[in-house]
Amino acid sequence: MQVSNRAMSVLNALYVSRRPAAAFVVVGLFWGCFAAFVPVIKAQLGASDALFGILLLGSATGLVSSMWLAPKADKILGGRAMQLGVIVLALAWLLPPLISTPIIFAASLALVGMASGLLDVVMNARVSELEAKHNRPLMNANHAMFSVAYAVAATITGFAREASIPPIYVFAGFGVAAILLVPFIYMDVEITEPEEGATGRYPLWPVLISGAIVLIAFMSEATVEAWSALHIERTLNGGAAQGALGPAMLGFTMAFGRFSGQAVSERMRDVHVIIGAACMTALGAVIAALAPAPMWAYVGFGIFGLGVSVIGPLGLAIVGRIVPAHLRTDAISKVAVMGFSGFFFAPVLMGLASEAYGLRVAFSGVAAVVLLTVPLALIVTRIPRTDGKP
Repeated sequence: MQVSNRAMSVLNALYVSRRPAAAFVVVGLFWGCFAAFVPVIKAQLGASDALFGILLLGSATGLVSSMWLAPKADKILGGRAMQLGVIVLALAWLLPPLISTPIIFAASLALVGMASGLLDVVMNARVSELEAKHNRPLMNANHAMFSVAYAVAATITGFAREASIPPIYVFAGFGVAAILLVPFIYMDVEITEPEEGATGRYPLWPVLISGAIVLIAFMSEATVEAWSALHIERTLNGGAAQGALGPAMLGFTMAFGRFSGQAVSERMRDVHVIIGAACMTALGAVIAALAPAPMWAYVGFGIFGLGVSVIGPLGLAIVGRIVPAHLRTDAISKVAVMGFSGFFFAPVLMGLASEAYGLRVAFSGVAAVVLLTVPLALIVTRIPRTDGKP
């Protein structure tokens, strides 16, 4: 009965937030496809680990740049913002798989990053608005849909690689699926003005602390997304399908972790969930780093995914509850900028560490970094929230 109630809670959360959840699915499809194609694209570019890590800065640069503009774009586009974000993202992803010149590849990823950044900010802001409207947590369920789509896309891409299907055809197929979802993603926006007589400074500390939590979570997640397939294929001598199963395993376990986190977050304090998740994430990273065979790497990535899955969404949800309603989109945008800058730092650091010490040492470093969320979670409990939740 308890399991059934939790399942119903998750399903109800997805129904309430079904429109932004569809946008999360779109983003997950494309990044899952890209993660599974990393070995192919890297070989196509003829890039070393360090160079490939630097090239991935293109997406992060575009991602962070667009997030500064997202609040203004959101005000202009209103209910159409998510729809436009999906269309632009689907078109932008047609460029990277066609390019074999490193510098042009980085520029194409910048366009992808800009589209993804706009959509990321808007869809997270919509979820936060729905959380406030319905007075319940919804963020984990929506991020779980990203993970499900990510895992499904990585799995499909693995079979496509085994069948030697060129990347452009696979990206185009996911693009068609994304466009078909556009009519279902429109969502009316409630414009919230400052309360009469409202004064005070901008809530900088909540943004900085929540942003740091999201930064660490997404930076850790990005390293495994981008490098798990290479770790399995190169370090552990796995095949193409085995390599694609690395990011797929991460996606499936992150989906399960976030669906479970949706139910858990309705019953437990956020700080306790974050601390437990950080410890689990570190354990999974260590197991993956020390894995003697692909199977052990899957176990490590699975445990890693269960843990890291809830940290980022909780960081975004926390700031949405702390700041005044009229500042919510702006605050989430700033936290998102900090968080997704993890995709700015992670590829470079991972590439350099792998080049110098190997992927085993690089994944061990991820374990140490993710534990930094523990003191940050303890600090954030001292900040009062607008919803009264500790």
